Amino acid sequence: MQVSTLMLIGKACRFGRVRSCVVKPSACLFTSPSNMAKSKFEYVRSFETDDTCLRNCYIVVRLDGRNFHKFAEQHKFTKPNDNRALGLMTRSARSVMGELEDIVIAYGQSDEFSFVFKRTSTLFKRRASKLMTHVASQFSSSYVFYWKEFFGEQPLLYPPGFDGRVVLYPSNRNLRDYLSWRQADCHINNLYNTVFWTLVQKGGLTTVQAEDRLKGTIAADKNEILFSEFDINYNNEPALHRKGTTLIWEKQDETVTKRMKRPNEEERDVPVTRSRRRVQDYHCDIIGETFWEEHPDILEDNSC
Repeated sequence: MQVSTLMLIGKACRFGRVRSCVVKPSACLFTSPSNMAKSKFEYVRSFETDDTCLRNCYIVVRLDGRNFHKFAEQHKFTKPNDNRALGLMTRSARSVMGELEDIVIAYGQSDEFSFVFKRTSTLFKRRASKLMTHVASQFSSSYVFYWKEFFGEQPLLYPPGFDGRVVLYPSNRNLRDYLSWRQADCHINNLYNTVFWTLVQKGGLTTVQAEDRLKGTIAADKNEILFSEFDINYNNEPALHRKGTTLIWEKQDETVTKRMKRPNEEERDVPVTRSRRRVQDYHCDIIGETFWEEHPDILEDNSC
């Protein structure tokens, strides 16, 4: 329904008083949504690309820190691992999962985090751009919001950036192989960085010398350097650094006290137990079978 207004056009005498008045309809002040949608400009919607994710596939959104090597240097992150930075990454990932409950599992290490949406999710009509931008924006804003919780009074010199991508995995095996790949990457990178910075910080080598020392070495060689030269057993390093962080939903019982009054009784405090879903973090192996056997509700039936 169009809403119009009336315009009063008067003829004034030289003393400024109105002598006669003509009423004319003015231009429409408000346009209804239906009229706007059918405007001549609507054709521009045809330029949009359909990015609906294929049905019956897990949707993985992976975020990576943009230029995080420079960011870590500028903010003096501890090498090879800064527990404050890793904790902040996990806190930001928790924030994302709290907003998007269709995420069934998330895995993170270093400056990256992967979020897995369930196969049957219809969130944002499965539009890849919507899912990726929501995850990226929620994660980035949370990283800034929770900075002081982990770094105290150390200032955030400039806002961090995270790029994202969307990948679809049609089967449970494909998804598990993807997560295994990311955890294997965590192990390879962390072992190298642990040896590299041990050679620099405890062995007195320059970064160039340490890099030359490690050229052509395999995992067994790196483990031997740590153990024989520095008495470090890599298997005793924190699981957080070696395995990364896995986040999943778990039901937890919590008991609260409520003030209640029952018939023919005086009002009194009564304990009430209720079950709630909460995000739980693990620093364990997700390549083998044990983790998946202990949490069978993460993966959906392959027949769905």
